[in-house]
Amino acid sequence: MKNLLTQFRSFDRPAQVLMVNQFSINVGFYMLMPYLAGYLAGPLGLAAWAVGLVLGMRNFSQQGMFLLGGTLADRLGYKPLIVAGCLLRVAGFVLLAAVESLPAILLASAATGFAGALFNPAVRAYLAADAGPRRVEAFAVFNVFYQAGILLGPLIGLALTTLDFRVTSLAAAAVFAVLTIVQIWTLPAHRADTTAAKTSVLEDWRVVVANRPFVLFALAMIGSYVLSFQIYLALPLQAAVVVGDDRSDTALVTSLFVVSGVVAIAGQFRITSWLSRRWGSGRSLVVGMAIMALAFLPLIALPSPAALGGWAAAGALVLTAALLAVGTAAVFPFEMDTVVTLSGGRLVATHYGFYNTIVGVGILLGNLGTGAVFGILSDAHLGALIWVVLTIVGSISVTALYLLDRSARLSPPPAETTVTETDEVPAAS
Repeated sequence: MKNLLTQFRSFDRPAQVLMVNQFSINVGFYMLMPYLAGYLAGPLGLAAWAVGLVLGMRNFSQQGMFLLGGTLADRLGYKPLIVAGCLLRVAGFVLLAAVESLPAILLASAATGFAGALFNPAVRAYLAADAGPRRVEAFAVFNVFYQAGILLGPLIGLALTTLDFRVTSLAAAAVFAVLTIVQIWTLPAHRADTTAAKTSVLEDWRVVVANRPFVLFALAMIGSYVLSFQIYLALPLQAAVVVGDDRSDTALVTSLFVVSGVVAIAGQFRITSWLSRRWGSGRSLVVGMAIMALAFLPLIALPSPAALGGWAAAGALVLTAALLAVGTAAVFPFEMDTVVTLSGGRLVATHYGFYNTIVGVGILLGNLGTGAVFGILSDAHLGALIWVVLTIVGSISVTALYLLDRSARLSPPPAETTVTETDEVPAAS
């Protein structure tokens, strides 16, 4: 904790505000979203297809609009998009608490998703601009706040949801309302990208798409996100297999999230520091991705309780979650730094938006494939093969990143421009 405070205080005010903001954003989001499906299917009585439609709408309105959000951030400035996204989250969560019809719920879900598309690229681009050469360190601290919000949010939401989901929704809206006010008064304005203002949106998008090393990097990183998201899909499904049909898997699933969060929070600085001392961003990405690919080996060795018993199978599952957390912590700061590097310091938010769109599509396809394969292999009593498949997916990403690094495609472009500096004039209105 002392190390975290020391690192946090070493950054300028904008970076500090953005880190605290991200913690609050994740607390507000995760205190509500894990319980939304249960609310829709339970008290509101929506059919399974309708619940899936609502959740799919939220995901699409965020992942599908990241590019637009990043483009607007480069043209209008980072702060307006961050504030607008938080305000839209307030509206979306209030609407979720107030309505019960499917069309209105879909509108609220779309609003909460689009809000994320507005502020996510802007936050990352702003942090990168303010941190300058300390980008890797800044994103390491950022990830600690990020993970802490994910860890705390569901616990607060669980307590509130026992009263009423509407209370949880309004509380989440209140978090974003306070966050909006704090940002208006404390987050300095940031100049828009003047080069973007002189070109059309389509020209900006063509610049990003034509950036071949960047596009190849984004495609190579899809595997990282497919693997890291298995904490929400394949690992909980495996938890049900481990405990059996006659017992609840809640405790085991909760332990997965707790272990994942604690490992990321406690180990982030040590992991980033260790990798930074030995290698640059490219090789560190390869090492981090390799850890994620190898994370599923315990489950290949102990795919079911039949091998060495239930406790051993549960231990293998928790160990996999911990290794995934280590790999994710290793990858994230260098990943965010590489996006800025490959952008050449120009249209940074647009690059982040395009990057998030690519990996978002990969997550969608990866989760659909993982879910289908898990069911097929489980029915065929070949459950261990799903972990082999995921290890292969990770190995493909490791190979792709290694080749990109070896060919120097993850190095700065020859004509890299300077990232726009922060305008230190606070916005007081």
